[in-house]
Amino acid sequence: MGLVRSRAAALMCGVALGAIALQGAAAQTTTTNTNASNVTLLERLVIGLGGAPKVAIDTPQAVTVIDQADLDRAQATTIGGVFDSVPGVTMVGSERQFGEAFNIRGIGTTENSSDGSRVVVTVDGAPKFNEQYRMGSFFSDPELYKQIEVLRGPASSTLYGAGAIGGVINFTTKDASDFIRDGYTGALRVKGGFSSNGLGTLTSVVLAQQLSETFEILATGNWRRSENLDLAKGTPLVGSGFDTWSGLIKGTAHFGENDEQTLRLSYQRWFSDAKDQAYAQTGTQAAFGIIDRTVIDQTATLSWENPDLDNPWVDLNVNLTFSDTTNEQTNHRPFLGGPRTPNGGTNILSDTTYGYRTLQLSADNTVEWIGEGFENYLTVGFQASTLDRSVKRPAPSLPLPAHAEGTEDKLGLFVQNEFIWDERLTLIAGARGDFQWIKPVTAGLQPRNGSAFSPKLAAHYEINDRVSVFGSVAHTERMPTIDELYAVSAAKFASHNLQTEYANTVEGGFSLSGYDLLTSGDTASIKTTGFYSDLTNMIVSNTGVGVPYYGNIGAARIYGVEVEGAYNSEQWFANLAYSVTIGDNLVTNTPLTTVPQNKLVATLGARNPEWNLEYGATVTLASTGAYVYPSGAFGGDGKAEAFQTLDLFASWKPDTGVFAGTEAQFSIENVFNADYRENLSTDRSTGRTFKLTLAKQFDY
Repeated sequence: MGLVRSRAAALMCGVALGAIALQGAAAQTTTTNTNASNVTLLERLVIGLGGAPKVAIDTPQAVTVIDQADLDRAQATTIGGVFDSVPGVTMVGSERQFGEAFNIRGIGTTENSSDGSRVVVTVDGAPKFNEQYRMGSFFSDPELYKQIEVLRGPASSTLYGAGAIGGVINFTTKDASDFIRDGYTGALRVKGGFSSNGLGTLTSVVLAQQLSETFEILATGNWRRSENLDLAKGTPLVGSGFDTWSGLIKGTAHFGENDEQTLRLSYQRWFSDAKDQAYAQTGTQAAFGIIDRTVIDQTATLSWENPDLDNPWVDLNVNLTFSDTTNEQTNHRPFLGGPRTPNGGTNILSDTTYGYRTLQLSADNTVEWIGEGFENYLTVGFQASTLDRSVKRPAPSLPLPAHAEGTEDKLGLFVQNEFIWDERLTLIAGARGDFQWIKPVTAGLQPRNGSAFSPKLAAHYEINDRVSVFGSVAHTERMPTIDELYAVSAAKFASHNLQTEYANTVEGGFSLSGYDLLTSGDTASIKTTGFYSDLTNMIVSNTGVGVPYYGNIGAARIYGVEVEGAYNSEQWFANLAYSVTIGDNLVTNTPLTTVPQNKLVATLGARNPEWNLEYGATVTLASTGAYVYPSGAFGGDGKAEAFQTLDLFASWKPDTGVFAGTEAQFSIENVFNADYRENLSTDRSTGRTFKLTLAKQFDY
């Protein structure tokens, strides 16, 4: 009863936060926000939902848009560092460059990242995923991106793939036009950064050039390095040092009538040749020893956009993408020295090159119909992809049991209709069918074909200019992946009998906004979302010898509350992110191991417009974790304890005088050197860290 009461109290706390905010905003007289500089976090435009253009607060699902200012302020060393204040999102694993994976609303595993379809990750539309024992699933650098969208919940399955139970994360790379100022045709930007923890450094160069009125090109290169990080308790995070290179080349051309059509071609590459790395990147476990790793991640995209503003029947997007991730591991040896592991047998520690290669073609078209008092947007599209999962080992090594090879061909067909009545009521209905053909390489393993169907219905209603309510119902089906079907190469132990995973999800909530609340031109907004998911045949990893590596849980549930709020004025700003997630295995009546701690992240900042100075503080409060990690098992030490942290930040971006075009960012992370372990990590927290970033742009 104590556990039930604590969970109920946590949920009621989330509802109360939203209700208090609602009462406060309803008491205000509001007007339309015409001050673009005071746009809050929830008023940012969302590009990944299709249909009519909309901002985050007006969507019938939980959406967070991370923009360039957020990325600059975070000064993140790894991709995981930019999601600290996004409700419902937790980085799985560790702060190592090779150890990060995504968890949204308790969906995302800790030791094996076999969640490629549960949490869909894209870069400029290219699907990105990597699965390897005790490795992360995404390798990239924050400097490559200008915007990141987080679409929480399965409502995004229609556009991005059946099975996106957790949600979708869309990364958008930078463009030349982001740097070229009015009156100039080019820009050169140089940037350097320093982090005290690990003596980390960043060197970045961006060259943007407008070659004609309709063609621009961007080239950027980044070098980031660090020694081993220090934990708050003073010991080093073994194998966390790194040396990475990344770069992006991107060309954009506009053509056609009024230059409304757009053609983009881009190529990005991330490279790391790291020595003396912990084999277990998702957590410090000395038993696995150390290894040398060379990881290369490449993404190429070719896209064509034709909005045809004069033809309501055409709003066409076509995207051809290629993703290639390879990880070459060599020279394994114990932590305390000794001979390297020989090549041979089926040892996961032997010299091996792992690979994921995906080619995808996608297209969608939106038909617009606008009449008296209503708008209708019908989107129809498809995604066709082929994935090649490979393992290469020197002779006479045998097939690796925990990383089966194979190919997976998929075809997705989808339709989504968005109807808007009187600019107040929005109804979105969608359905998607996915088809899968998997062919394993290892002899004795059987091919697998499957299909999935995922419908949804969502509604959003503006009660008045301040208050809106929304809700959605979604049924999502997820087919087993290559990893889950063939994780053990011996035919009798392969998970041939895995069943399709099902999730029925209900979401609902309200949002509110107000303007001219405390001072002229200020704006505030808040959005509260409650969600409940029933999961049937949930696929999880098994324990034990001689059994299929993956199996189905007959029934599970995940539910919770998310509150996201923001305030912005000329001199002050504040952001709030609060999330409660509860997950239960209904077969064993125990908490799901993938559910994060409940967390509140609050930021309060001030501005000096005359000096273009901004500064503030971020407080993070987390509750005790629900799941008990057995002491010594996988580095666990019982429940993750409650913790509190404080971060400070400041930035200076002068736009006049001799320092015009200069940017300076400074921060102190974990000011009080708090020592704790988060629920989805086996490593403890890193210590107090000072960060400084300086950038200068030269226009010509």
